[in-house]
Amino acid sequence: MYALRVPKLWDETIDAHRSAVRDAALDATAALVAEHGLVMLTMSQIAERAGIGRATLYKYFPDVQAVLSAWHERQVNAHLRQVDEVADPNLPPGARLEAALLAYALTPQGAHGRHDDGLAVLLHGGEHVQQALHRLHAFFRDLIDEAARADEVRDDMDPGQLATYCLHALTAARGTSDQAAVQLVSLTMSALRPQAPPA
Repeated sequence: MYALRVPKLWDETIDAHRSAVRDAALDATAALVAEHGLVMLTMSQIAERAGIGRATLYKYFPDVQAVLSAWHERQVNAHLRQVDEVADPNLPPGARLEAALLAYALTPQGAHGRHDDGLAVLLHGGEHVQQALHRLHAFFRDLIDEAARADEVRDDMDPGQLATYCLHALTAARGTSDQAAVQLVSLTMSALRPQAPPA
């Protein structure tokens, strides 16, 4: 009796097809929400816009909320990659930190532009958002710790506390003008600089 073995190339082709279908559904969802908002969004609309059958869409997602959550998760992960990529390891630690903070501040609210309150409540309650926030906090904590060891930022406070401060301070910048975001990053970096000893 011979065991049936699926060739690796076949597996890769199937995986690529599944990824393409999933991406098409998420892209269609993004376009429909941008055009019409969240209200009345249906699986039929998503399938039609994506160019796939409704039955195929249901193989990937059980309902509209699952599609929206997957779309938002993809956007959040892209945002995290963007912040990580600008922190060039060839830069001095303080410059890396500032570049990453600026990338965070310049990202539109929600990691993909503005959305209405109902959509915000739906999307930001997901577990993937909490995981992303933990990853982001750890990322900035490590950058701050590295910059503190290089005497480029203050070392009189816990790096985790300073990371929390940065994220809260710069959340206000997201969705504002680029100029306002740059100014808030500059103000945040000023607060992180080593404090001069009292005279």
